[in-house]
Amino acid sequence: MITLPPALISALRTLTIFPVSGAESKRPADALSWFPLTGVLIGIALWAVQQLMTGLLGVPVMITAVTVVAVGILITRGLHLDGLADWADAVWGGWTPPRRLAIMKDSSLGTFGTLALILLLLMRYSAIISLIENDQAIWIILACMLSRTAQVDLAVCFPYARREGGTAAAFIREAHSGHRRNALLTALAFILIIGVFSIRPVLAALLALLATRFFGHACKRQFGGITGDTLGAASAIVETLVLLLPLIGL
Repeated sequence: MITLPPALISALRTLTIFPVSGAESKRPADALSWFPLTGVLIGIALWAVQQLMTGLLGVPVMITAVTVVAVGILITRGLHLDGLADWADAVWGGWTPPRRLAIMKDSSLGTFGTLALILLLLMRYSAIISLIENDQAIWIILACMLSRTAQVDLAVCFPYARREGGTAAAFIREAHSGHRRNALLTALAFILIIGVFSIRPVLAALLALLATRFFGHACKRQFGGITGDTLGAASAIVETLVLLLPLIGL
């Protein structure tokens, strides 16, 4: 029987519904080193669904794309999409950092959050259709990995916004450069495997990192730092961005 590292178990339980047994890490932030690998596993699951439906069963592309999006939501419990909605409501619903933080903590879904969800899911759906039609579905794995790597970069490089603490406080306050180094090395290894002598995944990774840093600085200005919701929002945005990159010729 294979025994998984406690930090990997923490990462899998935090980001997915994958059933794993064993004790979690006593330091939640250690899970950050395993976020990219967890993203790879999510991506492989979605890619496998796509391959099964279009490759073996001959399911129409549009239905397959909807299914891939739905399975992605199911696997992650909609965690990152919830963060996206809360972030959008806060950014456009408040004018000061304290007010934005208060709005983001409210569990109710507002107009801006609803619109953000609709637009992002439509873009993700359209991107997956294009990837399938152009035989580039492997980008689903890359997108899932880079989006989880983005969370690590934000957690390490930006402060936690809530003085009173919160769900992601331990992840962000205890995050350090070692977690980021481990995550980036893991991401680089899979980029090289996926790319196989192609520069495109490397360029996608650089653009994802640039977008992540831009988002992080915006959050620092708007909220005073990072929260669990902004980590989720960043993941959702970066994943969709990477899925869209082949559509613009990358």
